[in-house]
Amino acid sequence: MQPIATTWQQHWQPDLIGTLVFVLRNDDVLLIHKKTGHGQGKISAPGGKLESGEGIAECAARELQEEVGIQSANLVCRAELRFVEQQGPQWLGYAFTTRDFTGVPAQSAEADPFWCRCADIPYDRMWDDDRLWLPLILAQEQRQQNGVLIADLLFREGRLLDHVVDSSRRLAPALEV
Repeated sequence: MQPIATTWQQHWQPDLIGTLVFVLRNDDVLLIHKKTGHGQGKISAPGGKLESGEGIAECAARELQEEVGIQSANLVCRAELRFVEQQGPQWLGYAFTTRDFTGVPAQSAEADPFWCRCADIPYDRMWDDDRLWLPLILAQEQRQQNGVLIADLLFREGRLLDHVVDSSRRLAPALEV
Protein backbone atom coordinates (compact mmCIF):
# COMPACT_ATOMS: atom_id res chain seq x y z
CA MET A 1 0.00 0.00 0.00
CA GLN A 2 1.21 3.48 -0.86
CA PRO A 3 1.80 5.90 2.01
CA ILE A 4 -1.06 8.31 2.68
CA ALA A 5 -0.70 12.05 3.23
CA THR A 6 -2.46 13.01 6.46
CA THR A 7 -2.75 16.37 8.15
CA TRP A 8 0.28 15.61 10.35
CA GLN A 9 2.40 13.23 8.25
CA GLN A 10 3.17 13.30 4.55
CA HIS A 11 3.94 9.56 4.32
CA TRP A 12 1.68 7.91 6.88
CA GLN A 13 1.33 4.12 6.73
CA PRO A 14 -1.29 2.13 8.69
CA ASP A 15 -0.28 -0.97 10.62
CA LEU A 16 -3.86 -2.26 10.71
CA ILE A 17 -6.95 -1.82 8.57
CA GLY A 18 -10.41 -2.26 10.02
CA THR A 19 -14.10 -1.75 9.40
CA LEU A 20 -17.21 -0.70 11.28
CA VAL A 21 -20.81 -1.32 10.17
CA PHE A 22 -23.67 0.86 11.37
CA VAL A 23 -26.86 -1.10 10.72
CA LEU A 24 -29.92 1.16 10.64
CA ARG A 25 -33.57 0.32 11.21
CA ASN A 26 -36.03 3.22 11.11
CA ASP A 27 -34.59 5.74 13.63
CA ASP A 28 -32.42 3.14 15.38
CA VAL A 29 -28.80 2.07 14.96
CA LEU A 30 -27.33 -1.27 15.99
CA LEU A 31 -24.46 -0.81 18.44
CA ILE A 32 -22.44 -3.29 20.46
CA HIS A 33 -20.88 -3.53 23.87
CA LYS A 34 -17.38 -4.66 22.83
CA LYS A 35 -16.45 -7.65 25.00
CA THR A 36 -12.95 -8.51 23.73
CA GLY A 37 -10.04 -7.12 21.72
CA HIS A 38 -9.46 -3.56 20.50
CA GLY A 39 -12.01 -1.30 22.19
CA GLN A 40 -12.99 -3.81 24.87
CA GLY A 41 -15.43 -2.21 27.30
CA LYS A 42 -16.53 0.50 24.87
CA ILE A 43 -19.67 0.86 22.86
CA SER A 44 -19.05 0.69 19.14
CA ALA A 45 -20.44 -0.88 15.98
CA PRO A 46 -19.79 -4.39 14.66
CA GLY A 47 -16.48 -4.53 12.82
CA GLY A 48 -12.93 -5.73 12.88
CA LYS A 49 -9.62 -6.24 11.13
CA LEU A 50 -9.07 -6.87 7.45
CA GLU A 51 -7.70 -10.34 6.67
CA SER A 52 -5.08 -11.02 4.01
CA GLY A 53 -6.56 -11.03 0.50
CA GLU A 54 -9.89 -9.67 1.70
CA GLY A 55 -11.64 -6.58 0.30
CA ILE A 56 -12.86 -3.87 2.64
CA ALA A 57 -16.58 -4.48 2.03
CA GLU A 58 -15.97 -8.24 2.37
CA CYS A 59 -14.31 -7.63 5.73
CA ALA A 60 -17.23 -5.48 6.90
CA ALA A 61 -19.80 -8.11 5.88
CA ARG A 62 -17.78 -10.94 7.48
CA GLU A 63 -17.31 -9.07 10.75
CA LEU A 64 -21.02 -8.18 10.87
CA GLN A 65 -21.86 -11.88 10.55
CA GLU A 66 -19.22 -13.01 13.06
CA GLU A 67 -19.94 -10.42 15.75
CA VAL A 68 -23.76 -10.17 15.68
CA GLY A 69 -25.00 -12.92 13.34
CA ILE A 70 -26.66 -10.80 10.68
CA GLN A 71 -25.94 -10.52 6.96
CA SER A 72 -25.91 -7.59 4.56
CA ALA A 73 -24.73 -7.49 0.97
CA ASN A 74 -25.66 -3.83 0.57
CA LEU A 75 -23.03 -1.93 2.55
CA VAL A 76 -22.31 1.71 1.73
CA CYS A 77 -18.87 3.07 2.61
CA ARG A 78 -19.42 6.39 4.38
CA ALA A 79 -16.03 7.25 5.91
CA GLU A 80 -12.31 6.62 5.78
CA LEU A 81 -10.80 7.18 9.22
CA ARG A 82 -7.05 7.71 9.55
CA PHE A 83 -6.05 7.11 13.16
CA VAL A 84 -2.62 8.74 13.51
CA GLU A 85 -1.38 7.52 16.88
CA GLN A 86 1.74 9.15 18.35
CA GLN A 87 2.32 6.18 20.67
CA GLY A 88 1.15 2.90 19.20
CA PRO A 89 -0.25 1.17 16.15
CA GLN A 90 -1.62 3.15 13.22
CA TRP A 91 -5.16 2.23 12.11
CA LEU A 92 -6.95 2.93 8.87
CA GLY A 93 -10.68 2.42 9.32
CA TYR A 94 -13.70 2.31 7.05
CA ALA A 95 -17.21 3.01 8.34
CA PHE A 96 -20.19 1.57 6.47
CA THR A 97 -23.94 1.97 6.81
CA THR A 98 -26.75 -0.33 5.73
CA ARG A 99 -30.51 -0.60 6.11
CA ASP A 100 -30.64 -3.85 4.17
CA PHE A 101 -29.96 -6.84 6.42
CA THR A 102 -31.24 -10.28 7.27
CA GLY A 103 -31.20 -12.08 10.58
CA VAL A 104 -31.67 -11.07 14.18
CA PRO A 105 -28.72 -9.57 16.07
CA ALA A 106 -27.35 -12.05 18.59
CA GLN A 107 -24.64 -11.92 21.24
CA SER A 108 -21.28 -13.49 20.40
CA ALA A 109 -18.01 -13.98 22.26
CA GLU A 110 -16.91 -10.55 20.98
CA ALA A 111 -20.04 -8.41 21.13
CA ASP A 112 -23.34 -7.84 22.90
CA PRO A 113 -25.58 -6.02 20.36
CA PHE A 114 -28.40 -3.60 21.15
CA TRP A 115 -30.61 -1.21 19.21
CA CYS A 116 -30.32 2.46 20.13
CA ARG A 117 -32.23 5.48 18.87
CA CYS A 118 -29.91 7.57 16.71
CA ALA A 119 -30.82 10.60 18.82
CA ASP A 120 -29.67 8.76 21.98
CA ILE A 121 -26.28 7.36 20.93
CA PRO A 122 -24.13 7.09 24.11
CA TYR A 123 -21.08 8.96 22.82
CA ASP A 124 -19.68 9.25 26.36
CA ARG A 125 -19.15 5.45 26.34
CA MET A 126 -17.57 5.35 22.87
CA TRP A 127 -14.22 6.39 21.39
CA ASP A 128 -13.69 10.18 21.68
CA ASP A 129 -13.63 10.67 17.92
CA ASP A 130 -16.98 8.95 17.24
CA ARG A 131 -18.89 12.08 18.21
CA LEU A 132 -17.06 13.99 15.46
CA TRP A 133 -17.73 11.83 12.43
CA LEU A 134 -20.59 9.45 13.28
CA PRO A 135 -23.34 12.13 13.28
CA LEU A 136 -22.07 13.29 9.88
CA ILE A 137 -22.25 9.87 8.25
CA LEU A 138 -25.64 9.14 9.81
CA ALA A 139 -26.97 12.45 8.46
CA GLN A 140 -25.47 11.68 5.06
CA GLU A 141 -27.15 8.27 5.08
CA GLN A 142 -30.46 9.77 6.19
CA ARG A 143 -30.36 12.18 3.22
CA GLN A 144 -29.25 9.30 0.96
CA GLN A 145 -26.26 11.33 -0.20
CA ASN A 146 -23.25 9.79 -1.88
CA GLY A 147 -19.68 10.58 -0.97
CA VAL A 148 -17.16 9.47 1.60
CA LEU A 149 -16.06 11.52 4.55
CA ILE A 150 -12.30 11.51 5.22
CA ALA A 151 -11.15 12.08 8.80
CA ASP A 152 -7.60 12.52 10.06
CA LEU A 153 -7.60 11.82 13.79
CA LEU A 154 -4.51 12.49 15.91
CA PHE A 155 -4.17 10.43 19.10
CA ARG A 156 -1.64 9.99 21.85
CA GLU A 157 -2.06 6.83 23.93
CA GLY A 158 -5.69 6.55 22.85
CA ARG A 159 -6.58 10.18 23.67
CA LEU A 160 -7.82 12.40 20.84
CA LEU A 161 -5.57 15.45 20.42
CA ASP A 162 -6.70 16.94 17.11
CA HIS A 163 -8.82 16.17 14.08
CA VAL A 164 -9.63 17.27 10.54
CA VAL A 165 -12.85 16.07 8.92
CA ASP A 166 -13.22 16.64 5.18
CA SER A 167 -15.36 15.28 2.36
CA SER A 168 -13.35 16.79 -0.49
CA ARG A 169 -10.27 14.53 -0.30
CA ARG A 170 -9.93 11.16 -1.99
CA LEU A 171 -9.79 7.74 -0.40
CA ALA A 172 -6.43 6.04 0.04
CA PRO A 173 -5.53 5.13 -3.58
CA ALA A 174 -4.80 1.45 -2.92
CA LEU A 175 -8.02 0.97 -0.99
CA GLU A 176 -10.69 2.73 -3.01
CA VAL A 177 -14.03 1.07 -2.36
